[in-house]
Amino acid sequence: MEKVNEDLLIIDKLVERARIAQQKYEATGSQKKFDTASQAVAWALMHPSNNKLLSELAVSETGLGNVEDKIKKNHNKTLGLMRDLKQQKTFGHLSDEPSKGLSTYLRPKGVIATVVPSTNPIATPTNNIINSIKTGNAIILAPSPKGAKPLSKLLEKVYSQFNKIGIDTNLIQMLPSPPTKMKTEHLMKLADLVIVTGSRSNVHAGYSSGTPAIGVGVGNVVTIVDETADIKDASKKIAKSKIFDNATSCSSENSIIAVEGIYNELIEHLSNEGGMLLNAKEAANLERTHWQKGKITSTLLAKDMSKILKELKLEESAPKGCKFLIVPQSKIGPDHPLSGEKMSRFISIYKVKDFKSGLDKAIEIQRYQGVGHSIGIHTNQDRRSHEIALLAKTCRVIVNQAHCFATGGFFDNGSPFSLSMGCGSWGGNSIDDNLNWEHFVNRVKIVRIIPENRPDLSEIFSDYWKTYGK
Repeated sequence: MEKVNEDLLIIDKLVERARIAQQKYEATGSQKKFDTASQAVAWALMHPSNNKLLSELAVSETGLGNVEDKIKKNHNKTLGLMRDLKQQKTFGHLSDEPSKGLSTYLRPKGVIATVVPSTNPIATPTNNIINSIKTGNAIILAPSPKGAKPLSKLLEKVYSQFNKIGIDTNLIQMLPSPPTKMKTEHLMKLADLVIVTGSRSNVHAGYSSGTPAIGVGVGNVVTIVDETADIKDASKKIAKSKIFDNATSCSSENSIIAVEGIYNELIEHLSNEGGMLLNAKEAANLERTHWQKGKITSTLLAKDMSKILKELKLEESAPKGCKFLIVPQSKIGPDHPLSGEKMSRFISIYKVKDFKSGLDKAIEIQRYQGVGHSIGIHTNQDRRSHEIALLAKTCRVIVNQAHCFATGGFFDNGSPFSLSMGCGSWGGNSIDDNLNWEHFVNRVKIVRIIPENRPDLSEIFSDYWKTYGK
């Protein structure tokens, strides 16, 4: 009990230091100061030698992903975020609307508590730190146990930059090692805003903390390939997305739904991109290895392809240059885990009669897992993306793109750069957008008297009265 109380007191002091630092940061703050501080954080990671060191440490500590892709992810996600934030007004007076008598100011939330997943132990916290610092907040990070050492090293690099520009390092802190559920839950209760990226249990804990919370939902991306698609292009993009960083992204494709007229052609092109089509026996072995008692094991989780082939005893049968596995499926649900999220270098494929059947299948898959997150489609019929938007319970429809890059924003689409995707009420989340700086501020309205604008009843109800009477 004494050790428990001691741990909680340490968290109390962390939050107290953060609160003092944040209040001073805001009181002496300006947009220029916040911009400079966010640039310092970004450069602490994007400096090539730092990025390489941190990526290597992330892979060695967590055993997830691969170094070269993490370097790319850290660079692109941070560069894209800084592009989104460049010249963005995030503090102080924002606008005036004289006709409405309104003025709007932006203020920080205060002290942000954020839970960081082991799958992205560097890119995700950096994104959250930059958004916090750009908007005048302090932030305290709760890493996974395996992500604590990489995060600590990241903060060391950030502090070095802060010391150059005279910014208080208490604005950015992390839970002392080892991070525990008890420490994290206590932090959540003391913060002004909780942001949770990770497991469903962590998201639930955030919403149950009594503190305003933003949680994001479970992945399990489904991509439809219809009869009008450029099959070669779709295959290249699906393969590139599937294998990137060993499928650590929640936005990596997990299932393909192919219209029967192009199914065989798609399999051929996916094979040309390094895919290996499994037979029923091989698929059953994969399922037994990756899931036990309904839960994903660590055996194949985000591992290199050589490790996966060895574990599945496919080294001799796999084609040269094999990069991912393709698993034909027909059934969906908890008794068929291959229809769910995988976070490994294999993908399920379903054959359907036509686009309508494919959309029904996609909806069924995400009803089982991943509702609210996103659905992809490869097509030259744009109207089909509108059909998905109106019928599926999904917050993003990704058209003709490599899903794991596009969903969190990229340089060739208009979504905000982010590593945390809100899934709306369908996914049990408080936001339906990509987490971005706008979720880190409070808006203050000045409300003045204007000429009265009171409508006559007939202006509102005349059409209704004509049809239905008074």
